[in-house]
Amino acid sequence: MTEPISEWDRLRYVPKPGEPALPPQLSEYTEKSTDDVIKELNRLPFFMTELDETDGEGGENANLEALKSLAYEGEPHEIAGNFKNQGNDCYKAKQYKNAEIYYTKGIDVDCNDNALNAALYLNRAACNLELKNYRRCIEDCKKVLILDDKNIKACFRAAKALFLVERYDESKQLLNYGLSIDSSNTSLLQLSRQVDEKVKKIEEAKQRKEKEENERKMKQSILDNSIKLRHIQVVKSTRPPELLEEATIRLEDPTDYESQLIFPAMILYPTIDEFDFVAEISELSTPSEILSIVFDRPKEWFEDPKHAGFKPEKMVCFMETISGGLIKIGKNVAINTALMADSPKAPLFDNGLRLYVVTKEASKQWISTWDKSVALAKRQVGQ
Repeated sequence: MTEPISEWDRLRYVPKPGEPALPPQLSEYTEKSTDDVIKELNRLPFFMTELDETDGEGGENANLEALKSLAYEGEPHEIAGNFKNQGNDCYKAKQYKNAEIYYTKGIDVDCNDNALNAALYLNRAACNLELKNYRRCIEDCKKVLILDDKNIKACFRAAKALFLVERYDESKQLLNYGLSIDSSNTSLLQLSRQVDEKVKKIEEAKQRKEKEENERKMKQSILDNSIKLRHIQVVKSTRPPELLEEATIRLEDPTDYESQLIFPAMILYPTIDEFDFVAEISELSTPSEILSIVFDRPKEWFEDPKHAGFKPEKMVCFMETISGGLIKIGKNVAINTALMADSPKAPLFDNGLRLYVVTKEASKQWISTWDKSVALAKRQVGQ
């Protein structure tokens, strides 16, 4: 029967195969826990896994300073090579920012070994690609190709970065250059296909947009000519009513100038200061048809005293003229009859019909109060 492991035995540091035994400096920690031992090991340059800027008690870490000095001992190519190796270790661990720092230190040594410098720039380019520093990646690859104009990896990484910043022509040129060196390189071929597919999609989208724009212009031209042939005028207010801010006139068939014009309508009841809005009516609609739409209401609406007499057969309709006057419109006459007449001229206002509706009993009094100058002034503010 095995004895249970004590809490002390569980925490005490006991080296496992491949782990460091305690050095002489740490013999005093024989009876310390694993966490305490690892913490102290990390303060020794040989075992260091992370940088500790202090001595553990708030003072300067002399071991760290010695390690920093040691990093710059030796011939320039040895120092640069050491930084490269450290960068490689960080890169393998996906510590791209740390790796980039080490490669930069190696580059800054400025040794006379072109192959080593090219490797440092190339590796830093890989870090910058991972860190999405695409322009830095491109610059590093340029420096690699100055040192080694046959470097396939530099071609690939620069082309990849150019692709990711949407410089497709330059990316393709660099890929073609790389493939002229190694026509079977899988990475270059795959990226080249990606660039081609992207450029194709962009071109298709461009052509589609151009086609849509041409169609839009053609339809607008047909609409403009259709309005002109009908002698219909449109008056624009400085500030149109909110409901008409985005109002448009359209043809029922946008490709046929003879098809019906469709536009919104504002039905105004000036004697009670109310209005209705109909999103779309045809130019062939009559006032009677429009009234049948807007008067399709609950019985309670007509029981309101201010709506007394509001029945289609008891209403009269008017349109405002270009000069600010009024013309009476027969309830069974198509709206375009008034719109197309040259005199008196009744226009559309802000791309919509403006139809005044009053009861027969109130019409004479209302007309007597109409003021052309006031009507013209209201157009400036879209009332």
